[in-house]
Amino acid sequence: MFIFSSVQSQDINIIPKPKSLEVNVGSFTINQKTPIVVKNAVNMASAVFLRDYLKAYYGFNLKIKKSGSTGIILNTNEKAAAKDGYSLISNKKASIITGETNTGTFYGVQTLIQLFPVQKSKVLNIPAVTVNDAPDRTYRGLHLDVGRHFMPISFIKKYIDLIALHKMNYFHWHLTEDQGWRIEIKKYPKLTSVGGWRNGTIIGPYPGTGTDGIKTGGFYTQEEVKDIVAYAAKRFIEVIPEIEMPGHASAAIAAYPYLSCFPDESTFIDKNTAWSGPREGKQVQQTWGVFDDVFCAGKESTFTFLEDVLNEVIPLFPSKYFHVGADECPKKHWQRCPNCQKRIKELGIKSDKNHQAEHYLQSYVIKRMEKFLNGKGKSLIGWDEILEGGLAPNAIVMSWRGEEGGIAAAKEKHRVIMTPNGYAYFDHQQEKHDDSVTISNNRWFLPIEKVYSWSIVPTSLKDDEKQYIWG
Repeated sequence: MFIFSSVQSQDINIIPKPKSLEVNVGSFTINQKTPIVVKNAVNMASAVFLRDYLKAYYGFNLKIKKSGSTGIILNTNEKAAAKDGYSLISNKKASIITGETNTGTFYGVQTLIQLFPVQKSKVLNIPAVTVNDAPDRTYRGLHLDVGRHFMPISFIKKYIDLIALHKMNYFHWHLTEDQGWRIEIKKYPKLTSVGGWRNGTIIGPYPGTGTDGIKTGGFYTQEEVKDIVAYAAKRFIEVIPEIEMPGHASAAIAAYPYLSCFPDESTFIDKNTAWSGPREGKQVQQTWGVFDDVFCAGKESTFTFLEDVLNEVIPLFPSKYFHVGADECPKKHWQRCPNCQKRIKELGIKSDKNHQAEHYLQSYVIKRMEKFLNGKGKSLIGWDEILEGGLAPNAIVMSWRGEEGGIAAAKEKHRVIMTPNGYAYFDHQQEKHDDSVTISNNRWFLPIEKVYSWSIVPTSLKDDEKQYIWG
């Protein structure tokens, strides 16, 4: 558990820490007869969420009322230029939550939940407090990679609940990878029947001590995706899909080899890599890393495929944003691919002191896909590699290789989501002698204290540039 409170000691911990917290004398008691009072119809969803939570975890079944001055009172007082802030005042008679917006009221409910005692009992004593809080940044998200490891629907929903508990508002769903394609595309069924499965997985941290030899995988149907999106929306969370391009494409290429620069070449498997099953032909990757076989940027059939995929994915996600990955795309195949070299020549792309021509070819791919997405009413997000060769006009940069990419993008007046691996990657070791499998393999150490020490907005930015740090 993340909490929490002791009325006796007044040891109250709310995550994230609110802007102000005042501990008062006394407590508020919740029992089976405590009503949830909804002052505004818009707060009904928050009331239902709280009622269902209390029933699931404590066995309470509280009634929802439209009027009253005692109990748990939910109210929204719409304010101009509101930032989803809220106040929570609990005393002997009531716990009153007032949001600047409907979302703010929901965040107040999450704070109330964090004040509940851990142990189940017939009554819940809530400390008398006055809390005022509001988010500092618009984007507050959590990423989940289901490409390398498929996660069941039940886990996805639990993950979304934890996002809500911490008052985050975006779920970044990483749906395609070298190790598995996880979303149903009806026009291309092999993406999931072939690309959704691998014949084994390395044992232990990369590069592994062997392979488990177990065929593993899975995917989400379009109906399941709609269910997840609706589940998140009820918790005021927007789901942003990520479909990787032009790199991290091994699973897609295993399903449809023509997407590769060299369809007839078998997937390269290092002789020192543990492997299960056939090595001939195009294969879904069984280990982690960066692989040379990427989408061919010289064939129009590649863009037809990508646009077809996006045409099926876009209607599933109401979000205004669409993540295209664009990280870790080796240019080795493009350098010897006649189709890619022809494209470079036709576009008049030249190498210069900053980048090889193939880097500018990646910029062409991203700019072309951004134009397509903008035409569908979507804004493109990409990892900081999209800076190489020139940013797409309206792109949002997600800075993962440290903060440098985000700083550069902000200076170019592009919105930035800061996700530096030195502070925000929770698949790194959290203890010096961590016995769990982590990506770091004793190379990276990220204790929780370092995470909390991070200042999201780089001090090197000028005041007028800091506004572009979206979250």
